[in-house]
Amino acid sequence: MGEEGGSVTLLCLTASSGVPLFCRTTGAPSKHQLPFSVIGSLNGVHMFGANLDVLLTAACTANTHVVWRVFHNSITLIVLSAEEGASDFALGRLLDNTFSAMVLILGLEELVNIRNIERLKKDLRACYKLIDSFLAPLERSGDLTQCVECVPVPHGAALQEGLEAFVAAAESRFGCLVVGGRLALATEPWWQLAPQELLLLSWLVGSLPPPTARDYPIYLPHGSPTLVPRFWKPLLEPLQACVRPQPHGLPPGTTLPPGVLAFLLIHREQRSSQSSVQPPGSGGEGLSPRRRARALRHFYALVAARYFPWEGSPAPPQEPFQAGFPHRARHCYVVSATHKAYAIHAPQHQLFLLLAPHVPTFALRPLAARALQRLTGDAAC
Repeated sequence: MGEEGGSVTLLCLTASSGVPLFCRTTGAPSKHQLPFSVIGSLNGVHMFGANLDVLLTAACTANTHVVWRVFHNSITLIVLSAEEGASDFALGRLLDNTFSAMVLILGLEELVNIRNIERLKKDLRACYKLIDSFLAPLERSGDLTQCVECVPVPHGAALQEGLEAFVAAAESRFGCLVVGGRLALATEPWWQLAPQELLLLSWLVGSLPPPTARDYPIYLPHGSPTLVPRFWKPLLEPLQACVRPQPHGLPPGTTLPPGVLAFLLIHREQRSSQSSVQPPGSGGEGLSPRRRARALRHFYALVAARYFPWEGSPAPPQEPFQAGFPHRARHCYVVSATHKAYAIHAPQHQLFLLLAPHVPTFALRPLAARALQRLTGDAAC
């Protein structure tokens, strides 16, 4: 969430008494943490509304966007964003991800039935790295899309075979190979996990610094003295090829039409995604990679909130011109001074493109259709 142009502050409090549990800020020095009086006011206005049966979910000031959310009548999360273009959709996803991260590390029981507030404050420190990664996702998009981010790797078939054999030998059904925080390969049962669980696990791995404590493989003297080398040593070169920088995020030999600055491709059924803010041919044209990522995130938040909702999600607010139409939009675009953006809602995929401003507006739809066909290999797209 936090990017150049504004800070994001996340507050966590007990819902019943409003006791602060933690405060995380990005985009500003830690000494600029909110004073207790401001925290009390933010929580107080929400509790005042609740006592009058009024649900306060969001508010805007001249330079700050505020969103409230209560989870299980136990934890209140409040986010304040000074970022230009912040939306209820994006900030709401941040709050959902934050609470899910807390559940992942501590378990739901500890958060719903709070027995000792001081102990809970101490235990929540274990969540900070993961929560902070959602505050500053940079070029990533999984926190918004709720899709696990994937990356193509060379020698995929050989690595998949090695992964399956290793997981079976470890007497487990779940295993994956993560490259740069993105999923490269996984066993079939892994994909049966809930989409948000897949997201949280991949972000958790990416948020752990090298010195942190973690589980290590062990070699039982009699049971499995050579478990890891037996399966992975023959695949050392393919593994090394996986960790080489791959900024394009495209399978070998795949190219996109000229003018594409960034893309986000979502596989709707699998709830997985691929993305890049430096696809082949985009070079140094137009926006920097960071600004491309920011623009693509804002475009996704706009489209997902209003035009392309996931099945089962609340109906998006309708603009006046939509009221007379029985169907949902399948294509939409935005034109600005620095870029153009186009989105396609296809039966199996959603594609979001960021394009150079010189691309003619009338050419956006056929260009996007070609890009979708090349990324998916499906001529019917």
